[in-house]
Amino acid sequence: MTTPESEFVGYEQDGPVVTITFNRPDRMNAIGSVMHGELVDAWDRFRVDDSALVAVLTGAGDEAFCAGGDLKSVQEGNPPHPTTPEGQARHARGEAPGVLGPSRWTDIYKPTIAAINGVAYAGGLEWACWTDMAIADAHATFGVTCRRWKIGLADGGTQRLPRILGWRRAMELIITGRVIDADEALRIGLVNEITPSGQALTRARELAHQIAALPQPAIRGDKEALIKGANRELQEGLRIEAEIYNRLIGGAEMGEGLRQFNERDHPDRVAGEARTSGIARARMAKGE
Repeated sequence: MTTPESEFVGYEQDGPVVTITFNRPDRMNAIGSVMHGELVDAWDRFRVDDSALVAVLTGAGDEAFCAGGDLKSVQEGNPPHPTTPEGQARHARGEAPGVLGPSRWTDIYKPTIAAINGVAYAGGLEWACWTDMAIADAHATFGVTCRRWKIGLADGGTQRLPRILGWRRAMELIITGRVIDADEALRIGLVNEITPSGQALTRARELAHQIAALPQPAIRGDKEALIKGANRELQEGLRIEAEIYNRLIGGAEMGEGLRQFNERDHPDRVAGEARTSGIARARMAKGE
């Protein structure tokens, strides 16, 4: 189902899967002030819609996922970021959603997947890092290219890149501005998969539908525990995990899962019907 689109952001829902699209292919899907607001609206819509379970983020065209902020718009006096002292203070306090959309949001516990269909530079790379998983077309490239324009990262790159890649690799990319290809991105853990060019979106949507068929309360609870426990002392992280897990105890979904396990009543136990990737064992293929 395609819903009415904003000027620069596409929002399409296919059952439980939503595709949100940077839609300025003539500007490498760069984000200006209007697109910033539309991204906030799109992600808020996904966040509150109970029928939307998984989101895929991609770019229009085959050249760019997103090239970051629209520097031409900034030069023309229409930046997406706050310019007044009051606006900058509000942003620093975390009361604004982000510079290039809701990049400061950390409370979307529904799964998200980036389909990287071209360049992911500067703020576009930061958006790729904002998602939970990333599928890249073979021709995709990545880099902190704002380095050459004397512009810093403002949408989580300095915080998310080290969490994804580790300190040394993140520092290298941030300091040098070096552009890397999809193969290197896969090797260092920046993306999860590479597809032949033009197939990243199809693969991301396929994966999204597989995830949507899984028990959502457990997935969201685990994602929330991971986010809230990141970089905390182990004891505090375990406390957070236990607190979130306790919400599931006695719930309808967990009760149904226990019934399915004990009665051997689940698609994962039937050859050719498994919903959870890789869980079907050889003996199941024999109908045992």
